[in-house]
Amino acid sequence: MKTKIKICGITNVKNALEAVEVGVDALGFVFFKASPRYIHPKKARKIIDSLPSFVLRVGLFVNATKEEVLSAICDSRVNLLQFHGDEDEQFCNQFNLPYIKAISLKDDLNLLEYCKLFSTSSSILIDTYSKSLRGGTGEVFNWDLIPKLLPLPVIIAGGLDEKNISLLINKINPYGVDVSGGVELEKGIKDYTMMKNFVLGVNNATV
Repeated sequence: MKTKIKICGITNVKNALEAVEVGVDALGFVFFKASPRYIHPKKARKIIDSLPSFVLRVGLFVNATKEEVLSAICDSRVNLLQFHGDEDEQFCNQFNLPYIKAISLKDDLNLLEYCKLFSTSSSILIDTYSKSLRGGTGEVFNWDLIPKLLPLPVIIAGGLDEKNISLLINKINPYGVDVSGGVELEKGIKDYTMMKNFVLGVNNATV
């Protein structure tokens, strides 16, 4: 199965359409105000309305309230949720939309047990741990910490770019990959050539 590709931190229509053109499967919109890639849900809606049907629109949240998530869903019309905070399964599973649960990987984390805590998640996203950031670190974690068999589809994030993406796929063969800073000119502004080369790196990788 072809590794799915998500580009996160989309902030404008031009980048969104370019990402679709080069062949991504999903676009991420950051609804976390502390992030430099934050976008208001109503602004995200204008971008989402420009997208073709078969591209997933992902809303990213970090410890938002139920009311904030519901409001963002209504305003933006995202169709997949991504939770990067300390949310539990009950919270994530109450919005009548599929969701991804993200985890910042520490050396002592038991990923098998963590997946059991989020059995209703459509997939688990594994990212680089940081004391100060919830994703978007731009740093690669130790891929050897990922068990070969997990009960949920695995999405890998953290420091990915066109130079290391083939190595990741050959080593891990994840269900999906999630990139932001690795295809940017500056935070929130993507580069067409970098996105294209990243997608080519995924598609040309051998497993």
